[in-house]
Amino acid sequence: MLQSPSSSIYADPEAIAKVVLFPGDPLRAKTLAETYLEKPVLFNSVRNMLGYTGLYRGRRVSVMGSGMGVPSATLYAHELYNFYGVESILRIGTAGGLASDVLLRDIVIASTASTNSHYCDQYAFPGLLAPAADFSLLRRAVEAAEAAGKRVRVGGVFTTDSFYNAAPAVNEKSRDFGLLAVEMETAGLYWEAMASHKRALSILSISDHLFSPEQLTSQERQDSLRDMMEIALDTAWTFAE
Repeated sequence: MLQSPSSSIYADPEAIAKVVLFPGDPLRAKTLAETYLEKPVLFNSVRNMLGYTGLYRGRRVSVMGSGMGVPSATLYAHELYNFYGVESILRIGTAGGLASDVLLRDIVIASTASTNSHYCDQYAFPGLLAPAADFSLLRRAVEAAEAAGKRVRVGGVFTTDSFYNAAPAVNEKSRDFGLLAVEMETAGLYWEAMASHKRALSILSISDHLFSPEQLTSQERQDSLRDMMEIALDTAWTFAE
């Protein structure tokens, strides 16, 4: 009988690749696996947090849902990094635009993440520990986006613990400090990667804008997500085995 090192992921460590794509929605993980991976195999279904491993252009890549928010994403990231030998995690998700020159369907690659999360308090770091992306992943993702002719922005994002924030001025303040977009997981993932001495990157698709009534149609959202997934897969391939 399989003995799993985790209560949240029930899998043989050999079933998970060294690089994992990390959408919030587990059904997006299923869609990506069935659309892009050859011979995808389900390695986890605990709590319906679906995870698959397959081949992308001949190399092993995994994809697994992270859930919403820093607590959920960091739980799975910690276990993947520390219990299953994963070396790189690439978050793929949607975000709300903040900067005026960030447009719907843009790809935002988060170099850093400001946040109102206190997840890093556990590390007792003597100061403010800045969550930052792994540069080797970031550089490759930018190259992949540019090669595909996709509009890409690189910069800081805001990771919030509050989807419905009682202090709406936070959006204006975030924009004033030059942050590109708002989402809910990146800072936690970056801290977890730093603490685990592993790599992480967040690649985000802009699905709406905090200062504009425009929103993507369902078809536009699907196309935008496809662009993001393909950039992430091309990046993952470079670091896969």
